[in-house]
Amino acid sequence: MSRRKAAVKRVVLADPIYNSTVVTKLINQVMLDGKRSVAEKIVYDAMAQAAEKLGVEPMVALTNALENCMPVLETKARRVGGANYQVPMEIKPERRQTLGIRFLVEYSRKRTGERGMANKLAAEIVDACNSTGGAVKKKDDMHRQAEANKAFAHYRY
Repeated sequence: MSRRKAAVKRVVLADPIYNSTVVTKLINQVMLDGKRSVAEKIVYDAMAQAAEKLGVEPMVALTNALENCMPVLETKARRVGGANYQVPMEIKPERRQTLGIRFLVEYSRKRTGERGMANKLAAEIVDACNSTGGAVKKKDDMHRQAEANKAFAHYRY
């Protein structure tokens, strides 16, 4: 991290089908080895499957899933007088979205029982919409950690 000035935020273009930057960010997170077309196919198939299972529009399904797995609080290590404290802090909206997308993809990859990444991602989106699944559990764990360390909130910087 540079000490001189903040890094310039890059603009993410909206995807061609849903005209959404969130879908583009999801595609970028799913993508491995620069294979964008493969990642796009996976994400679009997963969104269609999830929407079919839930009986709503694909963007609504994804938005609900992300809303349920975006954390509000996280803990950051802060060194005070030779001791490290886990200080709870609120998360900026952009980082909340990034973490939510990261959790969805991470726990989709870890799923067993389904074959193919599109099926795994669809199942994780459905679970997140229903407030179950790995991504939502991860968010709850982060909130629990922040709640347990709220005594150190006065060390916030």
